[in-house]
Amino acid sequence: MAQAGNTAVRKAIISSTTAIRLNRTSCRTLASSAAIIADLLPDSVKDAVKISVLDEISRHDSKLWGDETAVNAINTNNGAHYDSNGSSRGNHISSNTSNNSSNLNGSASHPESSSLSSSSNNEDDIINEPISPTRLEMLHDPLDKWYLDTQPSASPFMPTSPGSSDPFALAKMDLQSLSEGIRRDLIGSDHPVLARAASYFFEEGHDGGKKVRPMMVLLLSRAMALHSTSSSTDMNTNTDSQLNQQQHQQHQHQSQQLSTDDNNKQQYYIPTPQIWQRQDLFQAQRRLAEISEMIHTASLFHDDVIDGSDTRRGSPSVHKVFGNKMAILAGDYLLARASIFLARLRDVEVVETMSTIIEHLVRGEVMQMKGTITSSTTSNTSATDLGKERLIQYLRKNFYKTASLMANSCKSAAILGGYNDTVVAAAYRYGKHLGVAFQLVDDILDFDGSASVMGKPALADLHAGLATAPVLFAAEMFPMEMQPLMERKFREEGDVEMAVDLVRRSDGIARTKDLAQVHVELAIDAILELDQSVYRDSLIHLGHKVLRRTH
Repeated sequence: MAQAGNTAVRKAIISSTTAIRLNRTSCRTLASSAAIIADLLPDSVKDAVKISVLDEISRHDSKLWGDETAVNAINTNNGAHYDSNGSSRGNHISSNTSNNSSNLNGSASHPESSSLSSSSNNEDDIINEPISPTRLEMLHDPLDKWYLDTQPSASPFMPTSPGSSDPFALAKMDLQSLSEGIRRDLIGSDHPVLARAASYFFEEGHDGGKKVRPMMVLLLSRAMALHSTSSSTDMNTNTDSQLNQQQHQQHQHQSQQLSTDDNNKQQYYIPTPQIWQRQDLFQAQRRLAEISEMIHTASLFHDDVIDGSDTRRGSPSVHKVFGNKMAILAGDYLLARASIFLARLRDVEVVETMSTIIEHLVRGEVMQMKGTITSSTTSNTSATDLGKERLIQYLRKNFYKTASLMANSCKSAAILGGYNDTVVAAAYRYGKHLGVAFQLVDDILDFDGSASVMGKPALADLHAGLATAPVLFAAEMFPMEMQPLMERKFREEGDVEMAVDLVRRSDGIARTKDLAQVHVELAIDAILELDQSVYRDSLIHLGHKVLRRTH
């Protein structure tokens, strides 16, 4: 009897194994068939499919990127209840009412089913519970205002505070130790080649980046610390108001001292957290600055592989030293390590905000792969409207690839500090507009800068087939000449030289400078919402330095 049972078991195992093998074989056959079919398709069909996919993905309102939960949350904000610190308590009453209506209609008559459904719905409400409307709108910025018709002012605001408010001088001590801290504390791998590749741009000799992103986070963190105590999210706090007032007076005294003390004391200034803030606040904000630089560096690794760039920061690109595969893996590894240390900040809203940056980097790269809007896809659009559409698409792409990291890093520094929506929004707008201006100036330097100063070849964007702001503005003046060049991505012999000539003969560079100044002024307007301090003024000076930068 036992033997018969064992025989049956063996037969069952053999049958199962045979079925698995057959299943694997059929899967291989299907995969092989798909590969054969793909090989048989003409290149024109493959290109058409690729273009269709890129067209859909690169649309700003594409459902492939859509976050329906977020959109629904924005649309239903009026129905939610927000407490004093701006967080939503959700529409639990509406959910319960809906469930009761279902019971009355007979669609959920079983008590256990009703209870389970109610519990499930409430859990969904908690999981998808939106943050405050202001912060939700920042997280899903519609990117519908680019100020293309706004003229820059004749004399942008420049602070005249006593003492030095040079951002690079104030952040010097922080930035000197930043790369070492990332190398020592954040990058750790048992694989020697991966560790070397990941830390390539954080090592001496290759560490030539401007580190604008972490600088913004660190200076902004200090500026917000010296802002008034009324910036707390919790306006109904039960803490001792007299103690709050004492701390506010202490911060004002520190601000006055920093305006007159020497630079060394300013550089070593570590803000004292308010009683309503986390007590490791500045350490957390410094770690955020490191994470921001890691995400930026990872994006450079990937960009250089995609663009085939040979140099970066005056040194060979990572993929030229370690190969394409290791460069991609090193970039992925940096993002993974950044994500780990981001989670250790123990702030869910900061994790969500910083994670959005990575999505934006991908969206921006896809939009760049797609290229500029062509006349064939907008046959009913006038030349003026087509030029504007191209500029808007280009600026959105720039936001995703450059400005989002600055905007959301600044916003996250404010969130970590527990500041109210007004301060968080000001931090976000400062980073966003300065980021847009930074990339516009980069576009100008691609024409006016030299390889030795820029650390990368001149006209690199044109050689990569990219139509940047000076080109798009020039296309409005010379549409018949520039449009064919853009549509074939400057691939034919003489295209790059002709595009440069058209840009030089047009007002493309001047209009790009004007637009960059407009966005710097918007960034300054945002940061002026903070109380005056040497650090707030340094962020204003940083905007002016972005406009005047030569590399």
